[in-house]
Amino acid sequence: MSTPPQQPAQPADRPPQPGPPAQPPSVPPQPTAYPYPSPQSAPPVPQSPPPGPFQPPAMPTGPQPGNPYAQAPQYGPPPVAHSAAGGGAAGRAVLWAVVGAVVASAAWAAGVFLVGAAANAADLRGYTAPSDLCSRADYGSFKDEYTASDSTPTHSSLKDRALDESYCSVSLKKSGSSYADAYLSIQIDLHKKTDPAPEFTATWKNYERAHTGYDVGAVEGIGDEAYLVTQDTTSGTSAGSRYATLAVRDGWVTYTMSYSAYLSSYDPDKDPPKIDEVSDWLKTDTRGTLDRLKG
Repeated sequence: MSTPPQQPAQPADRPPQPGPPAQPPSVPPQPTAYPYPSPQSAPPVPQSPPPGPFQPPAMPTGPQPGNPYAQAPQYGPPPVAHSAAGGGAAGRAVLWAVVGAVVASAAWAAGVFLVGAAANAADLRGYTAPSDLCSRADYGSFKDEYTASDSTPTHSSLKDRALDESYCSVSLKKSGSSYADAYLSIQIDLHKKTDPAPEFTATWKNYERAHTGYDVGAVEGIGDEAYLVTQDTTSGTSAGSRYATLAVRDGWVTYTMSYSAYLSSYDPDKDPPKIDEVSDWLKTDTRGTLDRLKG
């Protein structure tokens, strides 16, 4: 029987020969920026969850371990980037535009308020309504005809937030008369809340339309407007009456001075002054009285 060939014996003094190199130890996978083991590998197929109640996946709250490039998730709208040069300036421009509009609106409202207040202010032209108008009124033009003075004239006054009013009534007597031969009444009204112009014009300009037998004429040069209203029913006889009123409006102030004389067979005065004379006296004394009542 044959035997297999024997390997030659190694000399005792020869060092052992190295064998094949040993395999290097396995290196753990290094972190990578890719979410899968390698760029070429396909993503793993997700496994179906075990049956049971559905549980929503937990939301990540920070970078995932092993992936230094992963960012924490952001919620809500992304922040708006403002340009260092234009964004801030544009915002300030819009802000100042809004502020300017508000200020302009406030100024406009204040202007409207002030203009409205000024437009509604009473135009009293410096007049006053004294408590005793008889002591302030001027009726000197009548004293040449009616020489006897009235020692007890009647006067009254009213002070109110809407109206100041003064009134005076004087008895006119000729020399030797025991009773009044004529009467003179004076009144001034300061309208502090309402402009009397429309009603004043309607009343006095149209006086003859509402009162039969009167004559009305405009008078120039006294106040803003003035009207003279007259009536004479004597017709050359010893009976009847003579009446004249001068009505004046100056701003929101109205004024009247009225004369009246009544004739009868029992009256000793058979020759009262003519209407034209009385009209001139009213104009003169009205100017004088209004000057006294200013300031």
